Amino acid sequence: MPPVSKKGTFVARLASMASTTRVIRRLPDTLINRIAAGEVVERPASALKELVENAIDAGATQIFVRLSEGGLGLIEVTDDGCGMHAEEIALALERHATSKLPDEAIELVATLGFRGEALPSIASVARVTIESRRREDGSGAQGEAWKRVVDHGALVAEGPAALPPGTRVRVEDLFGKIPARRKFLRSPRSEWASSLDVVRRLAMARPDIGFTLEHDGRRALHVQPGDNLAARVAQLVARELADNAVAVDLARGDYHLVGVAGLPTYNRGVADHQYLFVNGRPVKDRLLMGAVRGAYADMLARDRHAVLALFLNVPPEEVDVNVHPAKTEVRFRDSALVRGMIVTGLRQALSTGDRRAAQTPDAGAMRAWQAEPIVSSPAPLFTPPAAPEPARQGSIFAPSYQPTRLSEAGQAWRGYEASVMAPPVARAEEAAAPVPEAVEHPLGVARGQVAKTYIVAEASDGLVIVDQHAAHERLVLERLRAAGAGDGAAPAQALLLPEVVDLDEPACDRLEEAAPRLADFGLALERFGPAAMLVRSVPAALAKGDVQALVRDVADDLAKHGDALLLGERLDLVLATMACHGSVRAGRVLSVPEMNALLREMEVTPRSGQCNHGRPTWVKLAHGDIEKLFGRK
Repeated sequence: MPPVSKKGTFVARLASMASTTRVIRRLPDTLINRIAAGEVVERPASALKELVENAIDAGATQIFVRLSEGGLGLIEVTDDGCGMHAEEIALALERHATSKLPDEAIELVATLGFRGEALPSIASVARVTIESRRREDGSGAQGEAWKRVVDHGALVAEGPAALPPGTRVRVEDLFGKIPARRKFLRSPRSEWASSLDVVRRLAMARPDIGFTLEHDGRRALHVQPGDNLAARVAQLVARELADNAVAVDLARGDYHLVGVAGLPTYNRGVADHQYLFVNGRPVKDRLLMGAVRGAYADMLARDRHAVLALFLNVPPEEVDVNVHPAKTEVRFRDSALVRGMIVTGLRQALSTGDRRAAQTPDAGAMRAWQAEPIVSSPAPLFTPPAAPEPARQGSIFAPSYQPTRLSEAGQAWRGYEASVMAPPVARAEEAAAPVPEAVEHPLGVARGQVAKTYIVAEASDGLVIVDQHAAHERLVLERLRAAGAGDGAAPAQALLLPEVVDLDEPACDRLEEAAPRLADFGLALERFGPAAMLVRSVPAALAKGDVQALVRDVADDLAKHGDALLLGERLDLVLATMACHGSVRAGRVLSVPEMNALLREMEVTPRSGQCNHGRPTWVKLAHGDIEKLFGRK
């Protein structure tokens, strides 16, 4: 008889179970908690998030977190919050027991936690030790500290403890008795990265609370309470963000959006530096992330992502946080208003009065500024230099000598006569008026053009180099955008022969519902049977585009985000393409007045610090940077 495979054995077991009579029974509490833990406690970072949120809800001003092996070995959270009595500790370990819902109005949740599932779920899959002590009550009585130990759902010890007012929760041996769950966890390094991200997000949301995080005896994060929002974000994300970001502040009724948004030229290759919060709760919501992409649509290359932290405060009844046990997904009653606020708030912050690009000069470019070494004894005046040795492979400049330390130039050249020195060779123009002072303008005044591509300007605080094509590309885009920002519908181009676009029925339903809003953008659609749409006109800017592709992309956008604003973003992308073709090209010689006119317009144009593809339009070498190049500092 051939051997029975494992798959065959499993199928046989299923058939045997199906043939027997099944009896409905109540599951034991320990198994119920383990099933619930599959949603709440996915990994160590999930358990850590629940414990830190409990500490925040308890009114803590200092939270200390200690981890071992990325949370696989130990998770310990200590806070100075309100604490618990002995009977409250026991009650907190029961399912659906919580102090965060004083009544049954779950739609008015004002705390991070509210389900009452976290502690019993964690205690069912790990060894949990809870020590807590109540603060003094109004009568001055001091509660005693109490400890309770639960090992994978079973109570193993309880009794008095010693600690100041507050709570300490210790989680050990996570999934120790559930090997099927533990083997699916990642390496300690990966789990540590997730745990660090959890603490960083929660610390960012509450600048009034101090956070300390230690991992395997090493302090990895420490912030003091009382920071302002911008300082806390810069401290947790990146120090240089403080110099390369703008503040976001927009209010519409009871909705309020604040935060810090990085300049488009300060970006990352992945989107893991986008921190989004709703009522102080860290979330990863597709609607919010899509709105961020839309706001930066014409300012970033497709493979780059903005760096930002946005905090949206809305009335509790306007948002549903009870979507998933992990509480990272939310649903808004007015999603169009939320999306519009984020797009508008970010674009206003990036445009009003701010024309900056990322200010830190690229380190590789700075290293490329090389200087000829200064020899100790001057060579004879007209002795030809020796032929250089062959360049070494793999070097950019490949000098045949080792560069020496920069020092002040010697006196050999100072005695040259004017007749000996070669006359300067360059294009120069006769000055029609006195040269203006650089102090009058932020981007300085033009002093020349390099490689028929870059404008060199002198500012009061340094040297400005402008990419003429990238700068003019942005200026043309803003002119086109301003021309189409008037009242009324956007200009439309009627089709000589209406075009039929075949789609599936759900896509046609979405387009038909959004047709009145799409008509405001110039896209006139009509239903043409169950699975087709008739296109009568398209936006004037898209007159030469592919109508079929346009309608299908809009249908996909509606299915993904449910908002027609993405069509407006698509128009921005088209305008960006038009601006690129209508701009001053690299290689064109500009006169000094043309250069200065370009600089002056950049100073008053929104988002002129970056081109339509997210690259900087200008860089500045401060006087200090220039002095470093010449060894003066």
